[in-house]
Amino acid sequence: MMRVHLAALTILIQITPALAITGNAPPATGWAARPIVMVTDGRGDLCTGTALARDLVLTAAHCVALPIPYRARVYQNGATIEVRQVMRHPGFSVANYAASRATADIALIKLAAPMPDIIVPAALAAARRVAVGETLTIAGFGVTRNKTDDGLGIPRSARLAVTGQPGSLQVRLVDPATLNKRAGLGGCVGDSGGPAYDGEGPLVIGVISWSTAPNDEEGCGGLTGVTPLLNYRQWIVDMAKKLGSPLAP
Repeated sequence: MMRVHLAALTILIQITPALAITGNAPPATGWAARPIVMVTDGRGDLCTGTALARDLVLTAAHCVALPIPYRARVYQNGATIEVRQVMRHPGFSVANYAASRATADIALIKLAAPMPDIIVPAALAAARRVAVGETLTIAGFGVTRNKTDDGLGIPRSARLAVTGQPGSLQVRLVDPATLNKRAGLGGCVGDSGGPAYDGEGPLVIGVISWSTAPNDEEGCGGLTGVTPLLNYRQWIVDMAKKLGSPLAP
């Protein structure tokens, strides 16, 4: 299986830059759009994050793996906020991620100042395993076509179906209309770190990590890989408390 990693890294290795929701996904609106923010770094790379509190953002660990400055950007008004502290899950391995092996691709970023009220923090979904056939909603700021800048920075969302053998370390999502046989909706460059929502509301159950093109080739529009929060939910709760950022109920 040839995966595309949804954010750029340059730590001893070179990884393909970050991904967005490909295909003809509509702009994200309502509850799917209100919690998400852009996560940018000093090199201009872009990922997606989900506000869990006014000054705390959940994203993918591979998006914030370099010792460089990061910022959160509020897409509704263009405001940028410096990142004060990055906390990657201690189980995250750059080597495993680069080798397309499951890892704890989860991180929290503490902001230097609160985000404006236009951002409505999401809550964590209940800790549970998902089942094949159920649907989750993803959202992100990634590109709509791989190897282009088309659509970059515009929030989009898509409802995808759980496929394969979902577990506690990795969940694969697919466009139920195309089933990984031809190009469909899915994560692409810039969507890394974005939420996978559970149900009809902003309840985060996973974080977008990678994608493939149809038939498991390299690219976008086939499978979307999600790191479920099942094993990491308590770590997020504990770190939020340690950072002084109460989570949304």
